[in-house]
Amino acid sequence: MTPSAGSLLHPDMEDTGSGLDYGARPDALLGDITPNHQFFIRSHAPTPEIDPATWELRIEGEGVRRSMSYTYRDICSAFPVVSVTRTIECAGNRRVLFGREVGRVFDGTQWGRGAISTAQWTGVRLRDLLEPAEVTGGAVEVMPEALDAIRARRPLPLAKALADDTIVAFAMNGETLPADHGFPARLVVSGWLGAASIKWLGRIEVAEHAIQVPWNTEDYVLITENPAGDNGNRSVITEPALSTLVELPWPANLQPGVHLIRGRAFAGEARIAKVETRIDDGPWVPATIISPGEPGVWARWQIRWTAEPGEHVLRVRASDDRGRVQPESTPPNLLGYMHESVLAHPINVNDEARQ
Repeated sequence: MTPSAGSLLHPDMEDTGSGLDYGARPDALLGDITPNHQFFIRSHAPTPEIDPATWELRIEGEGVRRSMSYTYRDICSAFPVVSVTRTIECAGNRRVLFGREVGRVFDGTQWGRGAISTAQWTGVRLRDLLEPAEVTGGAVEVMPEALDAIRARRPLPLAKALADDTIVAFAMNGETLPADHGFPARLVVSGWLGAASIKWLGRIEVAEHAIQVPWNTEDYVLITENPAGDNGNRSVITEPALSTLVELPWPANLQPGVHLIRGRAFAGEARIAKVETRIDDGPWVPATIISPGEPGVWARWQIRWTAEPGEHVLRVRASDDRGRVQPESTPPNLLGYMHESVLAHPINVNDEARQ
């Protein structure tokens, strides 16, 4: 049963209105790991019902010397099992905020800040499944394909497919993979946009040529607009944007006094090196990073603030270990992806605010 049943939507989830997509509430986040019932859901089609007794994962294509077929039992017990903690974020996260910044409404799922979550994923390395198929010397791309109604699929470079932390997961936070998160098996691609971590795996193609599908030519690409109004340059998205969030409602209402304010920062395949905050027109002040994360995992930060009555803006920016810093604004693109601007979180401080 999916959250689209309406009454089943958990109060810690936010309905985007698409009927398929549900965001995690930043103000309901607690530890490093997002519980399964709070983990954001992004689907291109309704959750399929798959019988694990008849399910199989096929590996085929010109880039392997022999085709392979694995059962659910094979995936769960015939290969070394690994667990990795990784953050997954949709490239369209903060699309609503991006639209407000540039004065337009973008097409696509109307994400606020909640299209990001972190889980411990357990499964087998994709490279271990590819090895018996004997990848050819000419192989360049690996494309996982879903068993949903539209056969969602997104190619990966061979090197990324063979990485230590690219896994086919069958469990999430110590539980059998939930249906909305890809049961019986999904891909987890560390540090890349969520669309690369294909759910409901049914087929993996290994190719000796670049593969073009809608998910890397029409969607999940940055499309600029030239002065004539026509589509300009386009580039394929791999990592999500460097970003931050505050673990407060939007806008937040606080009582005057001292508050411990927490948040998260994510840098894709890089590591968060620094988080800074600024209240209104004050100076930028380093936040304390309380959970540094690692490449592919968000970092947690906190500040202590003595709040005075009135309307305030808490600005937050992150830097990563590559030297990237969140900019003041994001160059627009036609689909509203990769919003990376300095976060400007509105906070109203008054005596009547509920704790």
